[in-house]
Amino acid sequence: MMCIKPQGKLCRSIWKGLVLGTLLTSFLILLYSYTMPPLTLSSTGNPVFDCFSSSIQESSNPAKNSSLLFTQSCRPRQNLMFLKTHKTGSSTILNILFRYGQKHHLRFAFPRGRNDFEYPSYFQRSQVEGYRPDICYNIICNHMRYQHSEIRPLLPQDAVFVTVLRDPALLFESSFQYFARVVPLTWTIPGSGSKQKMDTFLQSPLSYYDSSGYNAHYLHNLMMFDLGYDNELDAKNPKVKLILKELDERFHLVMLMEYFDESLLLLKDLLCWEMEDVFYFKLNARKNTYGSRLGPEMHLMAQNWNALDTLIYNHFNSTFWKKVEEYGVERMKQDVLHLQRKNELLIQECIAGGGPVDANKIKESGLQPWQPIGENVILGYNLKKNISKQHRQLCRNMLTPEIQYMSQLGADLWLTQLWASIRAFFKW
Repeated sequence: MMCIKPQGKLCRSIWKGLVLGTLLTSFLILLYSYTMPPLTLSSTGNPVFDCFSSSIQESSNPAKNSSLLFTQSCRPRQNLMFLKTHKTGSSTILNILFRYGQKHHLRFAFPRGRNDFEYPSYFQRSQVEGYRPDICYNIICNHMRYQHSEIRPLLPQDAVFVTVLRDPALLFESSFQYFARVVPLTWTIPGSGSKQKMDTFLQSPLSYYDSSGYNAHYLHNLMMFDLGYDNELDAKNPKVKLILKELDERFHLVMLMEYFDESLLLLKDLLCWEMEDVFYFKLNARKNTYGSRLGPEMHLMAQNWNALDTLIYNHFNSTFWKKVEEYGVERMKQDVLHLQRKNELLIQECIAGGGPVDANKIKESGLQPWQPIGENVILGYNLKKNISKQHRQLCRNMLTPEIQYMSQLGADLWLTQLWASIRAFFKW
């Protein structure tokens, strides 16, 4: 790629950094492979158990499974596949799952050496740390490109399958802003900032978009891509209806970011968990994004550009409210208020200053969130002093970002930590 003004300096700097980073990473990986012993199982796991011994046989239709889970005598479900999609509030959900798994000593299937399953490649069982064919897991929840045939054998037959979606226009806006620096096709788009570049792109996306471009999937039907399907498929293709049917058959619950509290309550009910299991603080929030900057016209353009994601979202928006009706509309209203009150009390108990702060104001490195390349825009929290003994550990756990929490749970994140060291050295 040619580096032309005014992006020339930025482009040359990025390419120089990528080359140096690649060489250094390759050398250290080679060094690591010669000096480190073979990977062992994560310390978070229970003794190995049989994935095929289950009191509930898997139905070919999770809608039936879902009904069965709701109507049985309510005992907590501890086997879960959560597909962590991008820019959908999934980091907050991950914290909930980490806390629950830690509390009940469950076995997580963690990625080998990093915090994602070699995304954007399709998920493979061999990517799981310590994988062997006879090992079964309770929870799989890190970023991946979904591949059902590889995931299904890792979980017991009564496992619950869950994911979360977001309004496609808002998802595109967030993804464009967050990933722009690692999507080269955005570098030459005219505009002085991400908002101007995004507006220019949406007015004529085919003038700038190249599906074969590096990381291009972040800017086109990202949910379709994460779910494991072709994100370049024509929205009018008959295959789309088959995809929606297949997703219905695979996932017991599809949550919606726009109705986050309602989603968590449906999850709690599905899994027969307690209200305290789904308390949360909003994690991985971006600075200055308290509301969309997309006007009505641009919002529609973003939906049209992401037509596949729009079809998926509209489909599961419909099924979501059917589940709310089954839950009970009035009951849902009361439980949402109850959850919000409890969260607010925990904010007062746990968080210094009562809210998020810029990354450079976070006092503990263990509470520092991961930042996108070249920016310092993800907010975090400071832990309040003199927290009651009852809530001290809960407060810390609820504020701990993904990378640090995975390390606490025994995940081997040597490659992620190596990359963090390289970024710190080059000040990326």
